[in-house]
Amino acid sequence: MQTYDLANGSLRELNATLHAQNKTTNQTSWKIINPRGAHAIACGLDSPIEVAIHGSTGYYSAGMNQHATVNIKGSAGPGVAENMMSGKVVIDGDASQYAGATGHGGLLVIKGNASSRCGISMKGINIVVHGNIGHMSAFMAQSGNMVVCGDAGDALGDSCYEASLFVRGSVKSLGADCEEKEMRPEHLEILRELLVQGECDAKPAEFKRYGSARTLYNFNIDNAY
Repeated sequence: MQTYDLANGSLRELNATLHAQNKTTNQTSWKIINPRGAHAIACGLDSPIEVAIHGSTGYYSAGMNQHATVNIKGSAGPGVAENMMSGKVVIDGDASQYAGATGHGGLLVIKGNASSRCGISMKGINIVVHGNIGHMSAFMAQSGNMVVCGDAGDALGDSCYEASLFVRGSVKSLGADCEEKEMRPEHLEILRELLVQGECDAKPAEFKRYGSARTLYNFNIDNAY
């Protein structure tokens, strides 16, 4: 395992070094120490490497991730794993607002709580949150799955499309065009697999599923103001 100390090196140099993997070196395991809340750590990775960040991070850590596995051993600032394409991002602490926004694929695991707008405009990403999520989460979620082992805040799934939202706890309110859906065997299987991948011991039977009521798919004059 290679160790990079951000107290003695620059963030630009770190990211350039990580981007060079599978191109100029074969160093596939990295440990980053003293992140000190820096922004955009391990952003834009596109190789199947493993990166462990020992401490909390700032904005947009692990954004645009492809193939890599990134473990933040602390909490993450706004926009963690934003526009993620594939791979896996694990946050041992809490995540600030819009975690996993616009994610196209891969798995984001948040072992603490997530703030507002978690998973907005998700486009295929899978998100597992061990704790609670804030208001307006999964706003305009298009596809993928969100698993919440705690409670959800106001306006869950507002204007969502075909994403599936699984919540074990209470939901403060549902957003426009979001409703509780039937939990069929295929949904239980998806949920069971995501709980295993997310290292969560909750039982699938404890969850409810939410999704689009599909009333916003076509224009209705009664909705015009």
